[in-house]
Amino acid sequence: MTIGQRDRRRADNLTRRGALGTAAAAVSTGAMAAGERPNILWLVSEDNNPFVGAYGDTLAHTPTIDRLAKQGVLYRHAYSTAPVCAPSRFALITGAHAQSNAPANQMRAVSKLPTGWRTTPEFMRAAGYHCTNNAKTDYNCAIETTKIWDRSGADAHWRQRPTGAPFFAVFNHETTHESQLFKATPGRVTPDQVRVPAYLPDLPDIRADIASYYNLMERMDGQLAARLDELETDGLADNTIVFYYSDNGGALPRSKRYCYEEGLRCALIVRFPPRWAHLAPKPPGGVVEGPVSFIDLPPTILALAGAAKPPQMQGHPLFPNRARRSVDYAFGMRNRMDERYDMVRTVTDGRYRYVRNYMPHRPAGQNQGYAWQAKGYQAWEASHLAGGAPAAQEAFWHPRPFEELFDLERDRDQITNLATDSTRHSVLNRLRRALDSHMLAMNDNGFIPEGSALEGFDASRVPGAYPLARIMALAAIAASGDPTNPGRLRRAIADPHETIRYWAATGLVILGAGSAVAAGAVRARLQIEPSPHVRVALAEALCAAGDATEGVRELGALLGYDGVPVKLQALNALTWVGSAASAVLPAIRAAGEGVGEPLRSASVYLSLNLEGRYSPTTPIFDNAAFKRGATTVTR
Repeated sequence: MTIGQRDRRRADNLTRRGALGTAAAAVSTGAMAAGERPNILWLVSEDNNPFVGAYGDTLAHTPTIDRLAKQGVLYRHAYSTAPVCAPSRFALITGAHAQSNAPANQMRAVSKLPTGWRTTPEFMRAAGYHCTNNAKTDYNCAIETTKIWDRSGADAHWRQRPTGAPFFAVFNHETTHESQLFKATPGRVTPDQVRVPAYLPDLPDIRADIASYYNLMERMDGQLAARLDELETDGLADNTIVFYYSDNGGALPRSKRYCYEEGLRCALIVRFPPRWAHLAPKPPGGVVEGPVSFIDLPPTILALAGAAKPPQMQGHPLFPNRARRSVDYAFGMRNRMDERYDMVRTVTDGRYRYVRNYMPHRPAGQNQGYAWQAKGYQAWEASHLAGGAPAAQEAFWHPRPFEELFDLERDRDQITNLATDSTRHSVLNRLRRALDSHMLAMNDNGFIPEGSALEGFDASRVPGAYPLARIMALAAIAASGDPTNPGRLRRAIADPHETIRYWAATGLVILGAGSAVAAGAVRARLQIEPSPHVRVALAEALCAAGDATEGVRELGALLGYDGVPVKLQALNALTWVGSAASAVLPAIRAAGEGVGEPLRSASVYLSLNLEGRYSPTTPIFDNAAFKRGATTVTR
């Protein structure tokens, strides 16, 4: 009998047993009384939107996941907390949003956990569970994996647990990681069969990437079948609650790293064996329509283990008895992604998605050396550079509005911004308030410039110690680009608080030529400004106001600063200055020498552009450095 046949037989048996609902509840209640608890299995895939048959995708071939959905509960609108692995995995390992613990909000940074915090597996071990992780970590913080897990590595398995111990086992499947799109994956789905989203050009390389994605999903589905077969072989399926989900959204262009549905929406399916069916929010084959967030997964498994939710965790158990408001929300974020700085916050209620771009002067489509190894990105940028593409496909390459609002039912590709539609004013205001309340409640540290002394200290995480409400108000003024604001921003560049000064200077950059009236104040502030991060923003503001000579000279000097974040911020600013940046080309080249990623990629990209040698197919990313692990922004 093949693995697939055994899995189907086990699936049929579990489905038949589901009819024993009442009896199973009685048995499991008795088991809980006797101190027994379910095993918990997390099957995690990488970089996946729900390209899954159970989610209505008729092109997908995912029989294992589809069977899980028939036997379990499917969450229709499930979202990661960030559209990329490291910040989203921080939330899974701590139960807290990455942006509440700067610099964990930056992609590939090293955050330190606040005093007294523990990780999800440590809480589970304290509850008596044997905890294993196979094998990816990528938690975006300084954690010794050998200390938090009973075993973590390629050989970690529930089979290593002490006899009779309940287990919490995680298996990460990298088959669908975006790196697998750097080459074509032939299979059942061919490029002519796929649907191309409206925001992408219909090009052969785009179609090839989408087809490869489907074929990788099918391959991953087979790996899940093998793991579930092991569970059945070991006689554990009847006492194990199985979760399947992806760590973040998809890997296709404008998916991973971006705060749209494609970057944040994932599959989430939970299968309950009959003896634990009373814990399920729906009967087998049921669907939960309301939005849920992966911030809820850590407190959910603690609830299954009979442990209380610790104060550090910001989510709530999904079951057995989730307290629900009249409207639930799922929140997402973006700060630095690889070598590119940005700041986006977003919220969805499942029907609408609201996006707030705090750096709207930067286009979403900024070259990122790692992602640009995919031919789809290369083809899209080449189409943009050739000109003449439809507006929906060009939007990615141009500055964004401060606010975006999309109707997900009528506009699945999120290309029609309804933020200025008067008929959606009440929806816009509701989602604005929800996002503001969320950011304040979890003390969003993402406004702090990366590398600032304010990052990572317990004091910045204590509500009230960090003037977040005042910072949010000024950042909104800055990001709005309102031409009547230069006077207020000019005054704020002298504020005692570094983060206020940073956002005031950034607001002047966003105003562009409209900030010329503040140029004198910017020059004066540069003479005394102690923060190198604020100096970067002030120098770019000078360039935006028309004084590129002095601004570029200051940015060139900052490239010699002893600290990777400052150098990276200066390179990002110089990238948008234009040809005037050639005056410091030797410093630009030197900034990327011998330091690894992401600083090297930013330096190479900018140098190639200033020398007129860049094209979308030009290799930027250093894979050798990546394999050596030189990808973290260190301080």
